[in-house]
Amino acid sequence: MKKVFPVIVVLIALSIAGIIWFQISWLQNLVQVQSQDILSRVNMGVISVTDELSKQSSGATMHFHNRTAPGNKLSPGSFDFAIAKPTTISQRYTDYDIYTKLKKAFDDRQLHSLKFEFAVTSDSDDFLVELQSRNFVSAQLDSARNRTVVVPVTLAGGSDLEGLIPFEHIVIVINDFKTQVWRSLTWMIVASAVFTVIVLAAFYLTVKTMLNQRKLSMIKSDFINNMTHEFKTPLATISLAVDALRNEKVQSNVEKMQYFSGIIKEENVRMNKHVETILQAALMEKQELKLNLDHLHAHTIIHDVMDNFSLVLQQKGASVELLLNASHDLIEADEVHFTNLISNLVDNAIKYSKDSLHVKIITHSTNKHLVIRIEDNGIGMNKETVKRIFEKFYRAHTGNLHNVKGFGLGMSYVKTVIDAHKGRIKVESTLGKGSAFTIEMPLSK
Repeated sequence: MKKVFPVIVVLIALSIAGIIWFQISWLQNLVQVQSQDILSRVNMGVISVTDELSKQSSGATMHFHNRTAPGNKLSPGSFDFAIAKPTTISQRYTDYDIYTKLKKAFDDRQLHSLKFEFAVTSDSDDFLVELQSRNFVSAQLDSARNRTVVVPVTLAGGSDLEGLIPFEHIVIVINDFKTQVWRSLTWMIVASAVFTVIVLAAFYLTVKTMLNQRKLSMIKSDFINNMTHEFKTPLATISLAVDALRNEKVQSNVEKMQYFSGIIKEENVRMNKHVETILQAALMEKQELKLNLDHLHAHTIIHDVMDNFSLVLQQKGASVELLLNASHDLIEADEVHFTNLISNLVDNAIKYSKDSLHVKIITHSTNKHLVIRIEDNGIGMNKETVKRIFEKFYRAHTGNLHNVKGFGLGMSYVKTVIDAHKGRIKVESTLGKGSAFTIEMPLSK
């Protein structure tokens, strides 16, 4: 697993990078295609408007004028002729008319949100602007951001007199062209981004799951090792005691019989406790922890727990300081589970202690909570251990303390019991200096 895991992560990372690269490449190509499509539709829209304008324009006409006096004979030079030129777009339409026609043409081609400026130009003598929208000049000057489309206006059906009239164009300036292209692709971009986020989230969850599985595998191995050790020792002791009881000399000595039978009884009780611990962990896993709530005085429970540990504390030469200053210590709790959680915390302080152990238990009350603080001057914990102290089966590295036993379920049980009582627990610890557990339990109403 250790060798395969990095390979899997690298392969998945390369796959994600490839997908993102293809997404970016696809978007770039899509922007180019969309740009050409918008320009094409704009051009077609303008052509439709120029066709309409050319059809509505009047053709040029020739007028003759007779210069001969009445009664005189007509001659070829007796006539003058003049050409009436067609009217220009600016003579027939206002800028609003042209804008309306262009807007309708663009709307017909699904360019509803297109922002543009326009002008009608003539090149009869010099380049002249006949009509223009309000911001046409400034828009045309900003060639870096805007795109210009020019379409000539031709007479319907052509004319032999086209050279005699101004040659007109409709000039369209598309404002902030690139931005409008990107806006037209909003949904595609959003869909692409969502898809990419989903892929990244899947990658993250996959790696996280694999890490958790690896961690659980390590915890499982540690648990099996601990469990094997915890059961192997009492079983070996029982086996030796049974062998001793079979000895005729022991059988003839009542005191030795009682001694070895007592050992068997103690080790049997010890194994039963281990079994109960494992079963209790299974119940917590299923969230089947049932509470028999009752009104309890927490100070009484603390005194009882410390009395139970008095012999162990004396053997270790430990000192205990009780500062039970809470004015209200009545809580609504399950007596068995609350007693067990206090016992576990005190037992934890004893297990991970150094010489001259000092345990201090302090209480005080707030408006809604009883606060219990259990301090010790033991070996303490590093930041990683503090972070994971309430994880099931997790056991802190104890350095040179090889006599620390258990399955790593005590602190997990404490957290489960406190959560079931709707309380809170906080851990403070400094490596080499000791630890402090602060519990907040709701006061009885």
